[in-house]
Amino acid sequence: MGVPSFYRWLTDKYPTVVVKASEDEGECINTSLPNPNGIEFDNLYLDMNAIIHFCFQPADQPCPPETFEEVFSNIFNYVDNLFSIVRPRKLLYMAIDGVAPWAKMNQQRSGRFRTIRRCERHDAEMKRLIEQFEMEGKPILLEYLLPSDHEQEVSTSHVITPGTEFMYKLSEALRSYVISRINNDPGWRDIKVIFSDANVPGEGEHKIMSFIRQQKSVSVGYNPNTRHCVYGLDADLIMLALATHEVHISILREHFACILNLHFFLSGTLQEPPTINESEEEEREWFKKPYEFVHVWILRKYLELDIHISEPPANVKIDFERIVDDFIFVCFFLGNDFLPGIPSLEAHEGAIDLLISVYKAEFKNLGGYLLDMSRFINLSRVEKFILLVGSYEDEVFRKRSRIRECILRRLRRDLDNIVKNTNELINKHYNNLAKNSDLFKNDHLRSDKLRLGAAGWKERYYKEKFSAVTWRDIENQRKEIVKKYTEGLLWVLLYYYSEVPSWSWFYPYYYSPFASDLKDLAQVRVEFQKGSPLKPLDQLLAVLPPQSAHVLPKVYQPLLTDAESKIIDLYPTDVDIDFDGKRFMWQGIVKLPFIEEERLLSETKELEKGLQRDEALRNRNNVDQLYVRSTHNLASQILSLSPNENKVFEIDTSLSDGISGFIHLPNEDTEIVYKEVHNSIEENCVLCVSFEMRDDAVHLPRLLDGVIFPIQSITKGDIIETKPRHEYQGNKPLNRYERCRKSDSSPNSASSSSPKMIHEGYQSRFTTDSSCVVIHKGAGIGWGGGRGKVNDTSNTSKHFAEQESSVGKCHSSLVGSSCDQNEQLRPHGGAQFSAPLSHQGRGQHGLTVSPTFSWKHGSATNFVLGRSRSQDHVQHSTVEESDSH
Repeated sequence: MGVPSFYRWLTDKYPTVVVKASEDEGECINTSLPNPNGIEFDNLYLDMNAIIHFCFQPADQPCPPETFEEVFSNIFNYVDNLFSIVRPRKLLYMAIDGVAPWAKMNQQRSGRFRTIRRCERHDAEMKRLIEQFEMEGKPILLEYLLPSDHEQEVSTSHVITPGTEFMYKLSEALRSYVISRINNDPGWRDIKVIFSDANVPGEGEHKIMSFIRQQKSVSVGYNPNTRHCVYGLDADLIMLALATHEVHISILREHFACILNLHFFLSGTLQEPPTINESEEEEREWFKKPYEFVHVWILRKYLELDIHISEPPANVKIDFERIVDDFIFVCFFLGNDFLPGIPSLEAHEGAIDLLISVYKAEFKNLGGYLLDMSRFINLSRVEKFILLVGSYEDEVFRKRSRIRECILRRLRRDLDNIVKNTNELINKHYNNLAKNSDLFKNDHLRSDKLRLGAAGWKERYYKEKFSAVTWRDIENQRKEIVKKYTEGLLWVLLYYYSEVPSWSWFYPYYYSPFASDLKDLAQVRVEFQKGSPLKPLDQLLAVLPPQSAHVLPKVYQPLLTDAESKIIDLYPTDVDIDFDGKRFMWQGIVKLPFIEEERLLSETKELEKGLQRDEALRNRNNVDQLYVRSTHNLASQILSLSPNENKVFEIDTSLSDGISGFIHLPNEDTEIVYKEVHNSIEENCVLCVSFEMRDDAVHLPRLLDGVIFPIQSITKGDIIETKPRHEYQGNKPLNRYERCRKSDSSPNSASSSSPKMIHEGYQSRFTTDSSCVVIHKGAGIGWGGGRGKVNDTSNTSKHFAEQESSVGKCHSSLVGSSCDQNEQLRPHGGAQFSAPLSHQGRGQHGLTVSPTFSWKHGSATNFVLGRSRSQDHVQHSTVEESDSH
C-alpha cells in the first residue's frame, strides 16, 4: 500500500514521469528480439502478490477462475505478458510475500477482518435484490450471483497468505513454469531466475529492494548503469527505489484506471461491474492491459527542480542525495503500512505539497538536513520541522469541515438506480454498495464527534480516541503516543534503507498524534530487538478472521472458532470499526485486539506436532532458489558442488554477470524441492540451487562512481503547480484521477491525460496535457545494447559532470572522516548511527540472529561495520540532547 494517494499526487505534479509502455502485438512474441520500449533492461523484478491478486479475482475477466489450476494459468499468462514488455537480459527475480514483521501483520489483520465485513454486506445486498427480482418475475442466473461456499477452491482471497495450501501449490507450479520457460523460450535461456516464494520471510517488495541494495553495495562486478525494472502496484516501490540511490530503475505498473477498477471491485464500490460475456477472444486476452513506466531518473530530476534550496545555511553544501532521503522521510508522516498518518496530513488534500513547502522555506532555520543515512537522524530538526507543519492544522481542519458540509448539502439532492435482469441487477447491486459505502450518502454520518477545526478539537480527539479526559491524562497519553510514533518513524527508516530492525515491534495504537503534538523527540530512547520471523502458520493465525479458519490446518482451526480456546478473545466475530470523520467505509479504522505473540506461540507449540507432512512443509522458513540453464556460464560452478558437502559457496561474479551471493545444494528444508526440479541434464536443461544474499552488505545512500544520467530537458515549467487544499479559496482543481473518473475514459482510449511515448531509437518523446515536450536521448554507455564497462566514464554526459562537481566530492567519504562538510560530522541533537546501515541474510544462517538496534543517550558506541556469516552483531545509535544549529 505505502503512502496513501502518493502515486496520484506524483502523476499529477510531475506528468512526464509516467511513460506509456509499448507492447508487441501477436500471440507468439519472440522476447529475445530488441525491446519495443527502446530500453534494454538488465533485470526484471516481479512483486508477485500484485499479480496473484489480479489473477485470483480478475475484475475484468468474463469467466473468473474457480480452481487453483485456473488461477495458476492466469498467473503464467500474466508473467509472460510482463516479461514480453520488459525482456530482461540478465536476471528475473520473482518475489512472493513471505512472513511479514509484526508491524505489517497488524495492517494485514485489519484488512482481512474488514474484507469479511465487506463480504457480509455484499452477500446481504445481493440476496435482497435476488428476492426482489424473483418477486417481480425476472429470471436471473443464480449460480453467477450467489456467493461461493468454502468447498470451492477459489472462495476467498485470504488463501493468498504464507502457509496456506494455495501458496504451497502455487510455489510448486511456478517452479515448473520457470523450468519450462528456461527450456523452451528463447528470451529466457540466457538469464538467471531467482524465485523467492512464500516460505522465504519478508515482504516481496522489500526482498526485491534488499537484493538491489545488496548487489550495489558488495558486488565487485556490479555495473552502476545496470538497468532495473520493478513491477508492482505498491506506492512504496517508488519510495524504496529512490532510497536505493540507483538512477536506472523503472517501475512498471498497470495504467492507473485498471488499478482503480481492481480497487473498487475489491472494496465493493465498483461503479461499473463486470458483466456476463461469453466471448472466447476476450477470455483469452483479459490480461492484456495498458501499462506505464515510472522512470526514477525522471522523478529525480523533477524532485531536484522542485525541492530547490535557494538559501542553505552557510556551513551546509547542497547534496541532492540527502534531499531525496529527507523527502522520503517526511512522507512517512502521511502514514504507511506500519504507522497511521498524522490526522491533518492527507495526500489528496495537498499534504505532500505542504511538507515540501515547509521544508524548502525553513531549511535554513532548521540548520540543514534532517537525515544523514550513513550515520544519523537529527531528531531535534525533525521536531522543529513537524511542529512547523503542525502550525497549519487549524486551517486544514477548518477547510476540511467546510468541504464536508458542502458535500452533504449537495448529496441531499440526488439518488437513482436502474434495474434490468441479471446484468442490471449486478449494476444495481454495485451501485447500492457504492452508495452505502459512501458514508456521506447515508445515515451513518450524521454526527462528527471530533469536529476537527472547531474550538476544543484536540481535547475531543484524545477523549474519543484514547479515553483521556483531564489535561494530565491527555499530556501523559500524548507523551506515550509520541514516543511510540517516533519509534515507528525510526523503525520504518531502517526498514526502507537496510533491513527489518525488529520482527516483533509494532505501533500499539489505532491513531496517531497530531503534528503539533510531536514534541521532545530528541528525548526518545529506542532499542529494537531483532528477533526472528514467525513461522508461516503462526502468521496465518495472527492475521485471519475466524470466518477464514478453513484455510488453516484442522488442528489449528479450533483456536479461532472454539469458545474454549485460550486465545478466542483475539478473534471477535463482531468487529468495532470507527468511521468517525471518514467518507468511505473502507477508510474505517478496524479496532481489533492486538495479537500477543507469547500467547499465540504457546498455543501452537504443541499443535505443530499434529501437523500432516505437507502441512509441516508449508510451515517452514526457507531460502531463495536460483535457476539457470545448463549452458549458462554459472552452470560450471553449480555442477562443481559436491552433494556430499553441506557447504555454502560464494558465487563467482565473473560467471554470473556480476550477481553476488552464496549458493549451496539443498538442505533438509529444500530437499523435496531439489528432488522435484534438479533432474539429470539429459531430461532437464535447468539447474537449481539454494541462493542466499551476503549479510555483510553496507548500503551507502549515494550514487556510485561511473553512473551515467540520461540526458533530459525537463524544466521547472514542466512541474504542475499544486498547493495544499486549504490554500484554495474555492474547489481544488481536478486531479488526474478525478478527471479520469469524471470523463469515464477507457484505459485503452487515447487521452490527453495519458502521456504518449514515441520510440525513435534511443530517443523518447513524451507529450502531456500540459503541452510540454521532454526529449530523453541515449547517454552513450549504459543505454541500449552497449552498456559499457563498470566505472567507465569516457562518455559521461555533461549533466553527470555537473552533478559530480556539486555532490561528488563527498561520495568517497560518507563513512570516513575525510569529508570537509560540517554536516558530515556529528551535529548535536541527532540520532547517531554508529555503523552504516547493513544487511542481514534472510536465509538459514540469519533467521535466529538477534542483534540490537538502539538509539541511546550519551557517548557514542563502538563502530560495527556489519558482521561475518558466523557472527551476531549489535548496531547502535546515539541521540544527543542539545539543540542543533
